[in-house]
Amino acid sequence: MSRRLRVIARLDVKDEALVKGIQYEGLRKLGDPHDFALRYYQQGIDELVYLDTVASLYERSNLSGILERTTRDVFIPITAGGGVRSVEDMASLLRAGADKVAVNTAALRDPDLVNRCAKTFGSQCVVLSVQAKRRPGGGWEAYYDNGREHSGRDVLEWVREGAQRGAGEIFLTSVDREGFQRGMDQELIAAVTAQVDIPVIAAGGAENARSLELASENGADAVALGSVLHYGKIELPSLKRKLLEDGIEVRI
Repeated sequence: MSRRLRVIARLDVKDEALVKGIQYEGLRKLGDPHDFALRYYQQGIDELVYLDTVASLYERSNLSGILERTTRDVFIPITAGGGVRSVEDMASLLRAGADKVAVNTAALRDPDLVNRCAKTFGSQCVVLSVQAKRRPGGGWEAYYDNGREHSGRDVLEWVREGAQRGAGEIFLTSVDREGFQRGMDQELIAAVTAQVDIPVIAAGGAENARSLELASENGADAVALGSVLHYGKIELPSLKRKLLEDGIEVRI
């Protein structure tokens, strides 16, 4: 039986610029995020994820204007996250055009936020963003503030709790692999997808079609691409053709 995989573009935003770094550090400005979003939409991307990289640090989100521009030209599902501390913050992003909203920092500090958002908007709108970093002794710890701050929470326990509290999807980033384009943490993907019955989006380290195929084999429902798209290492039409040839069902 063929596996179905969604291919998602991850757009990290600082102020009003698309940025990209390695392990969330050394961010380089790449241009107007709307231009990149429109290009990926025209090339056949399935969804977009906008993440405000400094929103939690400054306790505000800067995505509403970007979302309003994007939704005038792009007609695929969009997830937005960064700085979401309340039901009201989530409502603001949904009003601006997001279909789903990702929560991380505030949910780690106040896990009941996941329950409140799911109760208000439905689980299908709530994405639990998890920044996972390997522990020296084994396993992974959930981090926040772009992989800088320890939560003390075990990733596998946290994703189980998040799903039980009403998250409809997990956005899973390997901090160790993020931005390197040298392959994804397949062990992490397999471990997390074994814990939950909700879709898992895998991010961090995608290198080529084989990275995506392995993530799919390990249970991911979607893979989010950042650096390999922004720097032109992967062309979406040829990537999707390769995935189809290898027996993975993708939208053309």
